[in-house]
Amino acid sequence: MYDLAYFRAHLDEIAGRLATRGNALNLDHLRNLDARRRAAISRAEELKRRRNEETAEIGRLRREGVDTAAQQKNVRALAEEIAVLDEQVKTADEEFRQLLAGIPNVPHESVPVGKDSADNVELRRVGQPRQFDFPPKAHWDLGPELGILDLERASKITGARFALYWGLGAKLERALINFMLDVHTRHHGYTEVLPPFMVNSQSLYGTGQLPKFKEDLFKCENHDFWLIPTAEVPVTNIYRDETIDAATLPVKLCAYTPCFRSEAGSYGRDVRGIIRQHQFQKVELVKFTRPEESYDELEKLTADAEDILVRLGLPFRTVVLSTGDMGFSSAKTYDIEVWLPGQNDYKEISSCSNFEAFQARRAGIRYRTGKKTDYAHTLNGSGLAVGRTWVAIVENYQQKDGSVVVPEALRPYLGTEVIRGR
Repeated sequence: MYDLAYFRAHLDEIAGRLATRGNALNLDHLRNLDARRRAAISRAEELKRRRNEETAEIGRLRREGVDTAAQQKNVRALAEEIAVLDEQVKTADEEFRQLLAGIPNVPHESVPVGKDSADNVELRRVGQPRQFDFPPKAHWDLGPELGILDLERASKITGARFALYWGLGAKLERALINFMLDVHTRHHGYTEVLPPFMVNSQSLYGTGQLPKFKEDLFKCENHDFWLIPTAEVPVTNIYRDETIDAATLPVKLCAYTPCFRSEAGSYGRDVRGIIRQHQFQKVELVKFTRPEESYDELEKLTADAEDILVRLGLPFRTVVLSTGDMGFSSAKTYDIEVWLPGQNDYKEISSCSNFEAFQARRAGIRYRTGKKTDYAHTLNGSGLAVGRTWVAIVENYQQKDGSVVVPEALRPYLGTEVIRGR
């Protein structure tokens, strides 16, 4: 969301930068709307000046005993026209706000310009993909063979794109959640929170999911409750309509939650296995910062997410998304992609973004320095997507006999060194 006055004053600049995202603003419509609004304001101000003058004249005439019925009729007519004009201004402002709610954030100047993911820029690779002396299997084969993943029964219970974990498969998921939370709270300085897993419409509006991405969400019938698509939504809204003391910034929070997504528009993508699910677990990192510190904090947040993969010994690469591949609310995004030998490809496991003041303005999140207040900058990133980390471990640490070696960092959480078939 943009500041309304700033948006009106910088239409051409904003339109030019949004064009790099593939978003074309209807400048003629916006200018006409702004011109009508300005004309209504100007006319209303002129009529209010005349009304004040005539009201003062009525007072003077009354003191002289003069009949002022005609003047009073004229003042009432002015008041009625002013009311109509004020309503026109109000309507124009509301139309502007509705239009702004559907306009994405402006990319940061450091974001590479591009049409889609093909124009993303790789920044670094960490770790080398393992060279197997046998054909590596994908997790959708390994999991069922080990008796730790059951997609058929999950489909029976609910439907496609759900998973049922058994035994050490379930324990591995839980171990990863605890491991990630421990690393982020003990070593990276985050405070753990456990938010609600359902939110109201205002929370989704604040982080940018509503109104534009309604089809991607699950709504509870007869209630203003929505299942969260990510912990970003409830955790960011902790400070909705609040002012944070600047001395406490940056505020760094992490949370485990299940996530629920309809995956509208993703049909045909990652249909096998558990890469793209309607329900999955994630550990999320969220920051509230001063504007001048937000890009340094984005680098740190990305490094915190990468550290989980380093500790687990999983090869990955980090890319900066091009303007054509960025999310709606983001000003800059890094994707961390883990190597999956079963798919012979890198797959996104974390998306780390700086939203600048875009979400804070929608959600009313400010910070105070002395008597001055301003909008905070918000950031978030997966630290990490738990199911995809589960996949990466099973595929990267598989052995020729079908077993899976447990990464050393996870052994205290899982209580075993090897996952074998039951």
